[in-house]
Amino acid sequence: MRDIRVFVEMPLVAGAEFAAPATLAHYARNVLRLQTGDALQLFDGSGREFAASVAAAGKRELRILVGEELEALPESPLAVHLGLGLSRGERMDWALQKATELGVASVTPLVLSRCNARLSEERSESRMRHWRQVLVSACEQCGRSRLPVLHEPSGLDAWLATHAGIPGLVLHTRDAVRLSATAVAPREICVLTGPEGGLDDAEFAAALAAGFKAWSLGPRVLRAETAPAAALAILQHLWGDT
Repeated sequence: MRDIRVFVEMPLVAGAEFAAPATLAHYARNVLRLQTGDALQLFDGSGREFAASVAAAGKRELRILVGEELEALPESPLAVHLGLGLSRGERMDWALQKATELGVASVTPLVLSRCNARLSEERSESRMRHWRQVLVSACEQCGRSRLPVLHEPSGLDAWLATHAGIPGLVLHTRDAVRLSATAVAPREICVLTGPEGGLDDAEFAAALAAGFKAWSLGPRVLRAETAPAAALAILQHLWGDT
């Protein structure tokens, strides 16, 4: 039986016992079918992971006993900060899920000129909750104990200014640099990817003006959700999880 890994929204301490929040209790009882004494692993998103067991499983309450701290899966030595053009529905979810699996350090959804998706303030709040749960589920599945940082949706200029001084790559097909594993490995890097339809000329120029280098992933046109996954896989191979 595979290990059951569950994220909890609280700091964890070995030896502590707590009543599971309603959503976790429902998931543990009705989806995982956990009973008293069953083992699981807990992580709180900070990079720490613990063995745990079900101390009591009743109809009204499920209690969990935190055991010893475990050796957590190491994070990539390369911190990738992804500026991700907003896409619709499942495409955005897929991009966030795969970026998490591939070790992204932080993600900022970007509102760009060719974005088909638009966010009101109310919708932005609900989308952020949904996207964060996508990251949580991806961490539970892939073994990560540290949640990627999910920033509030932003415009391009603000995102570029926030990451000034960090090497950057903008996915594009023209004047593209070649990356080499023999180059000095950066400790962190920014990657800018567009929405469906890509970046417009002004956005591409703004990235170049901010010091970003154009980077092509090959001659074929990749979908908005495919490009960041391909970029992260290459960067991890060159300078990260190798």
